[in-house]
Amino acid sequence: MRIFYLIVICIFSAAFTANGQSREEYDVQHGPFDNKSIHIYPNPAVDFVHVRIDEIPARQVTLAVHNIIGNEMKVEAEIINEHEIRIRVKELDAGYYLLALKDEEDHFRGTYKFLKR
Repeated sequence: MRIFYLIVICIFSAAFTANGQSREEYDVQHGPFDNKSIHIYPNPAVDFVHVRIDEIPARQVTLAVHNIIGNEMKVEAEIINEHEIRIRVKELDAGYYLLALKDEEDHFRGTYKFLKR
């Protein structure tokens, strides 16, 4: 059991930089849509989370934020530019959340975690 906790601590420690913020980058491979680049930052978040999807226009993406037990949380999302969405998380309680992204046109789906402080 101690080894498990040590591994979890190492994984979470590696995700953050010295100033406590990181830019999560995910390379997604879903069938014919290889190498989609997803950027979620800042992580941990305080007021907003930015989501950048390089290959898919932001207006085509639907998103949902879920708490760690799966309940969908109501959040405001705003399209910043062609490939970036800003999500207001200021009202959410501190903790881990899951961000579900979906694009029906390209059949892209993904779920990503972030921490709200």
